[in-house]
Amino acid sequence: MRKAEQAPSQAQVDQAIEWLVKLRFDRPGPAIEAQFNHWLAADALNALAWQRVSGLNDELAELPSTLSRHTLERHRRLRVSRREHLKLLAVLAVGGSLGWAAREPLGVAALMADSSTTTGARRRLQGSDGSRIELNTASAIDLRYSPVQRELTLVRGEVSLDSASGDPRPFRIHTRLGELATADAQLLLRENDRGLLLAVRAGEVTLFPASPKQQQVHAGERLQVLSNGDYQPAQWHGDPWGWTDGVLSVQQMPLGEFVAELARYRPGVLRCSPEVAALKVSGTYQLDDPERILHLLARSLPLRVSYRTRYWVTIGAA
Repeated sequence: MRKAEQAPSQAQVDQAIEWLVKLRFDRPGPAIEAQFNHWLAADALNALAWQRVSGLNDELAELPSTLSRHTLERHRRLRVSRREHLKLLAVLAVGGSLGWAAREPLGVAALMADSSTTTGARRRLQGSDGSRIELNTASAIDLRYSPVQRELTLVRGEVSLDSASGDPRPFRIHTRLGELATADAQLLLRENDRGLLLAVRAGEVTLFPASPKQQQVHAGERLQVLSNGDYQPAQWHGDPWGWTDGVLSVQQMPLGEFVAELARYRPGVLRCSPEVAALKVSGTYQLDDPERILHLLARSLPLRVSYRTRYWVTIGAA
């Protein structure tokens, strides 16, 4: 059998996972980048392992169990629940079986979720109650209906919900930061580095209904819910609902922030150099073609898009 037809070894898969963590969460300098390029070019199966692992994006970037205690300590800023997602990795990886779960994101909760999406994918659902639900990239939810209430659990990622106001049962929404409740709202929930973004398009949402921090959120309002349970008005350079129409719609968004948004829809590593991070981006971009978005950026701004590989891209000054 020719090497090109073989599958990566378990050691190569483990190496690819470690590289993904380094490139994603550290700030690699020229020496690390050179080491990565050397490893990538050393064996065609290394490149194949990188392609498959980098396609897992957020799930495999979050502390696999094979990493050392030093790495775990260095990345303690990540949520414990994220680490728990990767407990299944060792089981799936044994015997090369990771070839392949790469078609779906890994994670115990995600694999058991009622509905999920991979990186770059979106999904629309119709609830039995008439509610309409949409999942953004790399997201997962659970749904549970009973005679007295409806429940949605955001396992990870981002979801929009039109809760079907004609149904008399309350809609309870569970997140890692607490519970929300509504009877008639159109809302959007997104996990982010600071906690949870809540945007309400119509109706009313009760945040933390059983807590002293209870807050009524009305149509047109956007809140950033912090990890400690506090909240504040959310700032957003554009339309947070744009992805439900398949677009990334922004107004005067700093390029660094824009690139971080685009990276959610694209496997691998997408970086923005600090020297151009403050440039402003405005426009509406089709999410189904991230590569074209990069091309358009390079045409409209003084930028250069550098591809070390298909899965490692840096945006810098022209």
